[in-house]
Amino acid sequence: MIEVALGIDIGGTNTIFGFINKEGVCLAKGTLKTQKHADIEDYIDELFQIVETKRNALSYQIDIKGIGIGAPNASYYTGTIEDAANLRWKGRIPFVSLVKKRMDVPVYMTNDANAAAMGEKVFGAARNMNNFIVITLGTGLGSGIFVNGDILHGHDGFAGEIGHMIVRKSGRECGCGRKGCLETYVSATGVKRSVYKLLARHIGDSELRDIPYNKLTAKMVAEAANRGDEVAKETFTYTATILGEVLANVVAVTSPEAIFLFGGLTQAGDILFDPVRKSLEENLLSVYKNKIQVLPSGLTENAAVLGTAALVWNSKNNI
Repeated sequence: MIEVALGIDIGGTNTIFGFINKEGVCLAKGTLKTQKHADIEDYIDELFQIVETKRNALSYQIDIKGIGIGAPNASYYTGTIEDAANLRWKGRIPFVSLVKKRMDVPVYMTNDANAAAMGEKVFGAARNMNNFIVITLGTGLGSGIFVNGDILHGHDGFAGEIGHMIVRKSGRECGCGRKGCLETYVSATGVKRSVYKLLARHIGDSELRDIPYNKLTAKMVAEAANRGDEVAKETFTYTATILGEVLANVVAVTSPEAIFLFGGLTQAGDILFDPVRKSLEENLLSVYKNKIQVLPSGLTENAAVLGTAALVWNSKNNI
């Protein structure tokens, strides 16, 4: 029988899960549309139906040692999801308690970006680092911060919400209910919003001009930028400059060795990374200059579930 952790990553669009062994190998995985069910119980029921289907399809038996869950606005201490801006379930959801009703194993849950940071530490490029930051760039912007070898949770489990630092006073409306949060500018959604702002300002040709908002994706913008589209290129420069400015402020508080960028938006490559590095360096306090690496995540295939599974394998019960 093979020992595995069940890693579950709850994103704003999709939920991804996988059976991960101690070496970080994904033995099987599956997906579910996160926003499919308005009722949280219905969502969890279908999720575990799919999990069991995948488990039964294996040609060998597995022993699930624990479940690791990453979710927006998840508290490591209480096992709850609380008013997540990018999820349809509002209020205080006792997610860990609901999961334990379906499977009687240890369950660990944290912010989705904290899970990504744990994955980077256990299976990725930060194995030899004790001070680093992971920025997740997807539907929203999340962040996981390691300080002196441990994830920064704060007193209530909600520390490290860099995506909800206000970067523009009275700026863009955010799903959290405030205005001007970083993730409204720096995320896949933020990129789309910036494209239309810039299209309104420019009168020149752009391959993005005739694409409806609900059809446009950040991937399309990145591909257009790499083909030389001026609006797309300016969009990524604008996005990356804001991110670099904010990261310079975060560095002043945490002094990390490296900042890892993780998530779908990083597929843009150098058109994102180069201006982020430039903006960061220009805005750093002199004592930090030329010390901070900005790197792509060392987790590639199955990265999301590797991070959540790392919560299980890094627990005292399994070390």
